[in-house]
Amino acid sequence: MSERNVAADQLRLGIERIERLEEEKKGIGDDIRDVYIEFKAHGYDPKIMRQIIRLRKMQPHDRQEMEAILQTYLSALGMD
Repeated sequence: MSERNVAADQLRLGIERIERLEEEKKGIGDDIRDVYIEFKAHGYDPKIMRQIIRLRKMQPHDRQEMEAILQTYLSALGMD
């Protein structure tokens, strides 16, 4: 088999692998959407849930720093 054929096979396999992963990602995204819909039906706010998830991903120090800056800005705007 020539080097060109090997490279083409590698590329094809890589593309097919990415396509499979994209399909899995879509399925997971659909599952996540369904959970938000379920919890919205129970009275929870999906926007707030998304914000909490984003905050939980942050390091505690980074979150505290962001909250302090937010509070400073709110105070400067008379919104506290």
